[in-house]
Amino acid sequence: MAVKTMDAVLLKKLFLAGAAGLEAKKDYINELNVFPVPDGDTGTNMTMTIMSAAKEIEKIDKPDMATVCKAMSSGSLRGARGNSGVILSQLLRGFTKEIKECSEVDVSKLALAFERAVNSAYKAVMKPKEGTILTVAKAGAQKAAEIADSAQTIEEFGEQVIAYMQEVLLQTPDMLPVLKEAGVVDSGGQGLLEVMKGAYNALIGKVVVYDTVSAKEEEVKYNYSVEFVIVTDKTFNKKSEIEFKEYLAKNGKGDLKVASGSAKVSSSTDNPGLVIEKAITYGQIKEIKVENLSIGSDSTSNTDKAPAKKQPRKKVGFVSVSVGEGINDIFKELGVDFIIEGGQTMNPSTDDIMSAIEQVNADTVFILPNNGNIILAAEQAKSLTKDKEIVVVPTKTVPQGITAVINYVEDRTAEENLKAMQDEIVNVKTGQVTYAVRNTTMDGVEVKENDIMGLDGKNILAVGSDISDVTAELVDKLIDEDSELVSIYYGEDISEEDANKLADVVSSKHKDVDVEVNFGGQPVYYYLISVE
Repeated sequence: MAVKTMDAVLLKKLFLAGAAGLEAKKDYINELNVFPVPDGDTGTNMTMTIMSAAKEIEKIDKPDMATVCKAMSSGSLRGARGNSGVILSQLLRGFTKEIKECSEVDVSKLALAFERAVNSAYKAVMKPKEGTILTVAKAGAQKAAEIADSAQTIEEFGEQVIAYMQEVLLQTPDMLPVLKEAGVVDSGGQGLLEVMKGAYNALIGKVVVYDTVSAKEEEVKYNYSVEFVIVTDKTFNKKSEIEFKEYLAKNGKGDLKVASGSAKVSSSTDNPGLVIEKAITYGQIKEIKVENLSIGSDSTSNTDKAPAKKQPRKKVGFVSVSVGEGINDIFKELGVDFIIEGGQTMNPSTDDIMSAIEQVNADTVFILPNNGNIILAAEQAKSLTKDKEIVVVPTKTVPQGITAVINYVEDRTAEENLKAMQDEIVNVKTGQVTYAVRNTTMDGVEVKENDIMGLDGKNILAVGSDISDVTAELVDKLIDEDSELVSIYYGEDISEEDANKLADVVSSKHKDVDVEVNFGGQPVYYYLISVE
């Protein structure tokens, strides 16, 4: 069937199909992530972003273009997680701005919408990098403009645009050496392509292995979201892991990430009690968070969660992303008003950050993302907040966040404080010690699944099988002649005794450097290291 124009009903159908297409390939997209850390992965972040919009669109019984566009834009903007999710939401925002006042759109209008989508996404990124989702999106817009006058139908238009996006996606390893070394294409670009393919398949009536409605319903039909950590006496064996994953699937939808001595569980279910009871058979559980999906999001966490209106209004407040009981306490002792749980393993959404901002009754609120993959979501929350001045401090690690808040001075203006914080955080070297979740090669270093890795930002500085040895090697490489202080934050899988032994090793090697040990309590990351 030749389709020459698209109305709101068709737009709704194609969007939900695109969301289902992405969801169906989520795990594959996650596997394309070059960096082998147990972090918030691209496929997961993009899927959660687009499903946030899908939930809003599903509520529309009688679609018109303005209503569908608003749901696409606002749902994805607020639900955006990770850099890839934020970029996807900005693409949708620009796209819908171009067509929201139309009753129908043709190929020419779609080409304009593609162009506006790309412009919106590029503006949202401070330093756009080619070889990423942005490059693939730009390719789609370029092809759309090229064929806007010649394509006779939307089917023909979509087929050519997707083919060129695929062609450019395959070129991304030539644009980013890290992709070429790992032998993969860009994961964000692949995610965007899956959205396009899902929409196109629905347009041409193609029968596929996934289904628009079923994929969407699977995401939204459960009443509760449950997250917790199981602390086991010994590492999960494969049999236990498979058994518990099957139990999660039988009682809803779940994800299980196993580390040495612990397992992080995320589940969507109608029976959170059953999931928790089953988990107890494997070990002790902690950090339990239960969200009632039928009455709205409550994914942020703070022990002092009193409504903002009951607290006295103050001049300045702080929101910090954090993970781990000890690190949470450190931020609170330094004067942070609200802690957003998440960080490395589950990137908070724009809406999570906005909810945290609402809890802080202050004229100016400083946001400490403490993760490079959360900064864009924080900036997006800033742009959507109208009643307060929001200052996003571009902290990429927890030690940088701690340094930033320590350097806040009450008598300075927000601008002066931001500059002072930025000047100080660049002097903080951060090391992280965790395990590899996949095999890869980076910077000539071969890494195998479950290897212990010592990281400096996006560089692997040490690899081995022993946590203490790898950490000591990492610290050696972080310290230079100007270093004065090493701060060791040990995670939930590390004993205080082992952390102190590590500190003694560091002190004996580097006698001119002060070494301090702090309980971080963070999951997954055995140690966080700060060198100043």
